[in-house]
Amino acid sequence: MIKARVLLVAISFCLLLSSCTQLDVFEKDATIPQYLWADTFKPTFNFDITDTTVQYKLFIVVRHTDAYRYDNIWLNIGSKFPGDTMSYQKLELQLGNDATGWDGNGMDDIWEVRKPIARGAFRAGKYTFSIGQIMRENPLPNIMSVGVRIEKVRN
Repeated sequence: MIKARVLLVAISFCLLLSSCTQLDVFEKDATIPQYLWADTFKPTFNFDITDTTVQYKLFIVVRHTDAYRYDNIWLNIGSKFPGDTMSYQKLELQLGNDATGWDGNGMDDIWEVRKPIARGAFRAGKYTFSIGQIMRENPLPNIMSVGVRIEKVRN
């Protein structure tokens, strides 16, 4: 009886602490239809930066199945900063290698990898990012979702 009460108090305390914590993170992903990523499907993500007193990290997030047959993925990243026009950059992301297997976190046959692509101060305003795949295989099978994650850098 006493152990159950102590456990209940400990769980309640943890929930109280976690509910008061601000994450300072924006994360959005788009599901790839039927896990076949056509080169014409280019999800777009919008977010606003209001706090310019801190630095941010920008990540690309890719979720794939264990059946994905490459250890990398080539992406065409579109970015539009406040007051600018959309510009594009080709980017290769390593998803794993033969020696150590898949990067990121996995559960059963699903893997998620977050790769940092930028870090620094961002000016206030609305940002837009688009992500397209530019692999030779089209549509690209076994990619489940793709997205962006922005988090404040903790010193």
